[in-house]
Amino acid sequence: MTEVSAHKKCCSCDCNEQVPEKHFKLSELFNMHWDEYCKHPTDFIEPEQYKAANAIRTCQTAVLGVDYYSCPECGEITKKYHACKHRFCPSCSWKDTLKWVNAQVQKMMHVKHRHAVFTLPHDLHPLIRKNKRAIYNILMRTSADTFKDWIRYKFKIEPGIISVLHTFGETKELHVHVHMIVSWGGEDIVTGALKEINQEYVKFGFLQDKFRCKFEDELIRLYDTKKLSHNFTDRQDFMQYVKNLNRKGWILHIEPPMQSPKDVITYIGRYSKRACISEYKITDISGETITFKYRDYRNRDECNRPKENHQTLHYKDFFPRLLQHVPLPNFRIVRYYGKYNQKSTINESNLYKNTNTEEVQIEEPSALLCKHCNCLPEYLYTVYDLRLRNERTEPFDASRHEHVIIRRLQNIKQNQAA
Repeated sequence: MTEVSAHKKCCSCDCNEQVPEKHFKLSELFNMHWDEYCKHPTDFIEPEQYKAANAIRTCQTAVLGVDYYSCPECGEITKKYHACKHRFCPSCSWKDTLKWVNAQVQKMMHVKHRHAVFTLPHDLHPLIRKNKRAIYNILMRTSADTFKDWIRYKFKIEPGIISVLHTFGETKELHVHVHMIVSWGGEDIVTGALKEINQEYVKFGFLQDKFRCKFEDELIRLYDTKKLSHNFTDRQDFMQYVKNLNRKGWILHIEPPMQSPKDVITYIGRYSKRACISEYKITDISGETITFKYRDYRNRDECNRPKENHQTLHYKDFFPRLLQHVPLPNFRIVRYYGKYNQKSTINESNLYKNTNTEEVQIEEPSALLCKHCNCLPEYLYTVYDLRLRNERTEPFDASRHEHVIIRRLQNIKQNQAA
């Protein structure tokens, strides 16, 4: 584990002694209050939410198992706890994201890319809660089609698009939007040659209206085919609701083109499959409350950057607010369109060169070198905590450990003889 870089003063005096700032884990709050919350939940707990909560609680604990390793030279014993690998877990989702970034950037076209965000009006939230899967599918498809159709028509280019669904805002309230990485260029529709879009100007109003119309058409189709759960009295009532949506905020945000593969990696990593809350943002867990920091976009500093603020919530309010963002079962929150679709192919000469790609390094616990001998450890056995999990454990085999002791004695004799 790396050392904590953030520090604070040890006391209120003027001494220079520094102590590490405490880091909190989300599992602490779940371990303290989840069982009690389940007896009287604020909202109905879905099966996938139970699964996510249990994964967070057992991640990196003996419940999932502990692998024991031994240095082949000195016999030093180390252990590594199993991870839950759940995509809602703050620690596991980040490592999974880094691996995905390194693999994905090598499949991208050698052109500039832009980061775009499509956001649904908050007046849609009651309907979204009743039709999550259907509306999320519509949002991801229509937002990608908006850019894809516009670029194909205006520039005669087939772009590549990576879309990532996010359902949360800074304070973890429902805030449904899609982050998109759009290639600012692509392969010519006729010749297949790589072409770059030279202009940065975009008619935001045109794309916003195009997106709104596509989304509303799909929503109306859901209603007409009786696939939409709702409380509308009749079609006229529903159409009046859609008409009111036209006057709401259909927000489109587009950032300037990103110049290098490193920029692309940064954005993909920041807005890809990360968990709803990052543990480094948790500043306090005490009693029945949790406090986390967030960026307040309504209040900005002199440099127009959002100020940092803190939110404190009781666990009865925090759990339902957090768990409403657990991904639906078998729902792909990351999707690929245009030239980045798996069914499409990109000419090898149009891809980023691997030599220009800076990979994000990931520390693998199983590959940690022995601090004494600087060599890779060897696997010995796995142990499960049967008090917490009713599963059979692999029986301890002393013969696996015997060769380590023998080798260690041989090394000692060789050192003495030398």
